[in-house]
Amino acid sequence: MPKVTKEDALLYHSRGRHGKVEVIPTKPYCTQFDLSLAYTPGVAYPCLEIEKNPEDVYNYTAKGNLVAVISNGTAVLGLGDIGAMAGKPVMEGKGLLFKVFADVDVFDIEVNEKDPEKLVEICAKIAPTFGGINLEDIKAPECFEVETRLKSMLDIPVFHDDQHGTAIISGAGLLNALEITGRKIGDLKIVVCGAGAAAISCSRLYLSLGVKKENIVMVDSKGVINRKRTDLNKYKKEFVTDSNLNTLAEAVKDADLFLGLSTANMLSREMLASMAANPIVFAMANPNPEITYEDAMATRNDLIFATGRSDYPNQINNVLGFPFIFRGALDVRAKTINEEMKLAAAKALANLAKEPVPESVLKAYNVEKLTFGKDYIIPKPLDPRLISCVASCVAKAAMDSGVARRPITDWDAYRTTLDKRLSVHIKKVGDLSEF
Repeated sequence: MPKVTKEDALLYHSRGRHGKVEVIPTKPYCTQFDLSLAYTPGVAYPCLEIEKNPEDVYNYTAKGNLVAVISNGTAVLGLGDIGAMAGKPVMEGKGLLFKVFADVDVFDIEVNEKDPEKLVEICAKIAPTFGGINLEDIKAPECFEVETRLKSMLDIPVFHDDQHGTAIISGAGLLNALEITGRKIGDLKIVVCGAGAAAISCSRLYLSLGVKKENIVMVDSKGVINRKRTDLNKYKKEFVTDSNLNTLAEAVKDADLFLGLSTANMLSREMLASMAANPIVFAMANPNPEITYEDAMATRNDLIFATGRSDYPNQINNVLGFPFIFRGALDVRAKTINEEMKLAAAKALANLAKEPVPESVLKAYNVEKLTFGKDYIIPKPLDPRLISCVASCVAKAAMDSGVARRPITDWDAYRTTLDKRLSVHIKKVGDLSEF
């Protein structure tokens, strides 16, 4: 893949119609009669039907396929607190990915509000517009509070992707890495480098998968989160270790998994060399990982290595999750996205990586073959099977856990519908490999 330059990026976002998304009518509008149906006087009839039965909003409006991508710009990518307006290109990009990968419509909403209490209030008040809310780029620890409060207030899916997306995708990679290295999840010794939203959510999901809490050592910018620390918020306190460890170097010695969600160059070659046999290294700092692929490979050849980058094997990419998770949740009108749905998504992704890879995917990535193993533990984002595989598993988990309001009865027909959504949209916007 060619290197992305500043000039290329600015031209991409500014050429032609500025930005990356637009609103397109879905009904006829060419005659006087069409306009009378679309607006006054005809629009009064669906309004009155919804007043009588609020659930009819899903029949007469776009609510059921509309997600709000909401951010206050306090933790944008690796750029930090750059403000709501400066974060808008990211939120538009999120909308583009929702649409092209899962045919989910998005309004991106940038809110100039840092007070979590006020942000919750704003989100709750605009919620009637949407079938779901994707929170994005809100800094920790406020992001935990905002999501928790909204989930308790609303009856639509609320999902902070920076937390759960990373957890789900890396969880899928972890399941397969364990299988390849012959480990049992209950025996896994983990070092988590970073203690922000993604690190804490990954650790929580790994517990749900079977990791033992006493086997997790979390490290922040001040060192190991241990009993000596007096500066910990309530979220970091969840992962206080009883071990007598103080530094990252001490923590990684004999560890099975290094989970990096911090900054570049945190894991030295000496630290990597001190890890257990057949180590698993998820170095996911962006754009530059905690240890480079080149340094990791030069240090030892028995490891499984993953990053957040697309130019190395095993990219832990959130686009493998959020479009399809929301697709499944919306299709059964789920009241929430719960732990069962997240685990279903992770396991679906893990299983898909073991299936034979279609020729179209090999062509998109310009490779001769992709086979389940050290360099292929997670599906590629351009795999067209993702929508039917992940969305259907999420929808079923929603039904099985009692949060679905519109059950699916014919699963073959549903998967066919999902595949058609993708194929129809590809014809409209072009081959997905362009992305």
